[in-house]
Amino acid sequence: MLAYALLAVTTAAEARTAAPDGLIALTCNEIRRLLVVHVIEPARRITDRDAWSTWRRRHQYRAKVSYYQHQRP
Repeated sequence: MLAYALLAVTTAAEARTAAPDGLIALTCNEIRRLLVVHVIEPARRITDRDAWSTWRRRHQYRAKVSYYQHQRP
């Protein structure tokens, strides 16, 4: 529970800052995944993990924009 509380606080702090253009804000699940790959699985290159996170968040942003565009009457 303590770990989840830490993730929730981190997500809330992240939500106060604007996400870079073309990316959604970091979610609890994304922060958890980044912590796991940076701390528990350090054998892989950091740039690979960060690139995956950026790609995934950009893809989610495009999906969100597309969804709202199709909702317009």
